[in-house]
Amino acid sequence: MGEAAITTAIATDPAVELTGITKRFPGVIANRDVRLSVAKGHIHAIVGENGAGKSTLMKILYGMQRPDEGEIRINGSAVSFHTPGDAIGAGIGMVHQHFMLADNLTVLENVILGSEPRKGGLAIDFGAARKKIRELSDAYGLGVEPDALVEELGVGDRQRVEILKVLYRGARILILDEPTAVLVPHEVDELFDNLRVLVREGLTILFISHKLDEVLKVADAITVIRRGTTVASVEPSGVTARKLAELMVGSELPSPETRESTVTDVVTLEVSGLTMAAPGHGPVPKGTSAEQLKADGVRLLLEDISFTIHKGEVLGIAGVEGNGQAELVEAIMGMRSITAGTISLGGADITAWSTLKRREGGIGFIPEDRHRHGLLLEAPLWENRILGHQTREPNVKGVWIDRAGARKDTQRIVDEYDVRTPGIDVDAAALSGGNQQKLIVGREMSGEPVLLIASHPTRGVDVGAQAAIWDHLRNARAAGLAVLLISADLDELIGLSDSLKVILRGRIVADVDPGAVTPEQLGSAMTGAGEDT
Repeated sequence: MGEAAITTAIATDPAVELTGITKRFPGVIANRDVRLSVAKGHIHAIVGENGAGKSTLMKILYGMQRPDEGEIRINGSAVSFHTPGDAIGAGIGMVHQHFMLADNLTVLENVILGSEPRKGGLAIDFGAARKKIRELSDAYGLGVEPDALVEELGVGDRQRVEILKVLYRGARILILDEPTAVLVPHEVDELFDNLRVLVREGLTILFISHKLDEVLKVADAITVIRRGTTVASVEPSGVTARKLAELMVGSELPSPETRESTVTDVVTLEVSGLTMAAPGHGPVPKGTSAEQLKADGVRLLLEDISFTIHKGEVLGIAGVEGNGQAELVEAIMGMRSITAGTISLGGADITAWSTLKRREGGIGFIPEDRHRHGLLLEAPLWENRILGHQTREPNVKGVWIDRAGARKDTQRIVDEYDVRTPGIDVDAAALSGGNQQKLIVGREMSGEPVLLIASHPTRGVDVGAQAAIWDHLRNARAAGLAVLLISADLDELIGLSDSLKVILRGRIVADVDPGAVTPEQLGSAMTGAGEDT
C-alpha cells in the first residue's frame, strides 16, 4: 500500500470482510486492493478524500456494482451480489448521500416500495405499514410523517425517510453515507444516541463522513482510504482529527475563518418585505401584506423577510432544514413566485425578472442538491459548463452554442478548481461528489458575477475540496463579490460570514454576530430556544 498501515485489534467476529477489492472504470482505478474488516455490533467509520473510492466501495458492498477482483464475506460466508436486492437479502441496507426517493409518492409509499405488506395475500395493508413506520419514527426520533408527499420535504426530511426505509426492511448491516450532513448539533447527538442503541442490539454500521470530529466521537474503528486503497485502520482513542486529515489528504484540517473585513458601503442585493404564501389557498392577490394573509388563514412559507448584502460581504442564513431557506433561495432566483415584497440587484428592481434574466444580471447559484438542480449527470462536463450560462460567452457566438469556447473554458475550470477527471468529455456522473461540486463552483464563479447564492456549498465534500471551495469564496469576497451563504455546517457559517441571520418558520428571528457566537448558541437559536432572547 506504499506505507505501513496502522492496525486495530478486532474484538468480535467480522460482520463484513472485504479482501483485495479492485474496481476499474475507463481511465480510472476507483478501488485497488482494498481490505476492510468490520466487527459485528460496531460503528465503523470510513473516511477519505472525495474521489478516494469510498462511494464505489460501498456500492460494491451494496450490490450496485461488481468488483473486478476480490472477495466479499458477510458473517463469515463468501457472497457475490449482482443487485441491491441480493445485498438486502443478506441483511445490508444503504442510506445514500443522494436520495433514492420518488418525489410524487408519499413517505409511506416510498418506504414500503418493493416490500409492501399484504392483507390476505392481495391488497396492500397500508394500516399495518403506517403503524410500523410511526413506531420506527418515534423509536428513533426521526419525526417522519407517513402521509407527507416527498416532493414537499426538505433535504433533512428526505434523509430521515431514507434511514426509515432501511430500518423498515430490517437490515442488520447499515451503510450510512454522510448521515449528519443536514443536522444541527443537538440533532447529531440524538442520531449518535440512536446509532448506539442500534449497535447494542447487534446491528453493524458503516459510517461514511467528512466531519472528522464526529467520526472520532461516534466510531468504534476507523479506516482511511486514499486514492482508491486503504492506507490505515485506527482506533479513535489513538488518533486526532489533525492526524486523520493528514492520512486523508496530507495536510492539516482547513479552517473556514475569514480574518479581515472586505465589506463595502455599496449595496448589491436588497430584499424587502419578502412574503410567500403556501400553495393550496387559491389565488392570493399580489401585494397582500403578511399580516392580512395570516388573518385570512393563509399559511406562509416566508414572512416579511428583509435584508441587504453589500459588495464584499458574506451574509449567512442559519436555520434547521425546512424553515424557509429553500423558498428564500428560489424566490431570489425567480424560481418561485412571491406574494409580496421586492428584490433589487445593484439598485435595479428585479422582482419581475425571469430566472434567466437574473442570471444574466450577475447572479451565480450553487444549489443545495447538485444532482437535482446543478448538473446533467449523463452529459459531459463541457455541456454542464453551459447550464445556466447558455446565453453568454464563452458558451455562445451570436445565437449559436460555441462548443470550442465552452470546451476551452471547461478545461480552465478543471485546471483552476482542481476538478479531478480523466477529461472534459467524461459524464458528470463519473465524478465524485466533491469534484462535481468543484465543477459547479467554478462554473458559477465564471462570468464575473456580482452576487453568489451558495446553498450548502461544501455539503458532502472532503476536507480537501472543502478547503478549496472556502478559498475560492474568500478570494471572490475580497474581490467584491456579495455572497448569500446557506449552510447546515455551523462552523462554516460562523467562519465565513460577515453577518448572520437566523430563519425560523419562514421568519428572520435573530441577527447574530459571527465573531461572538458559538455553534451551540447558534444551534439553540435555530431551534427557537433563543427566539425571545
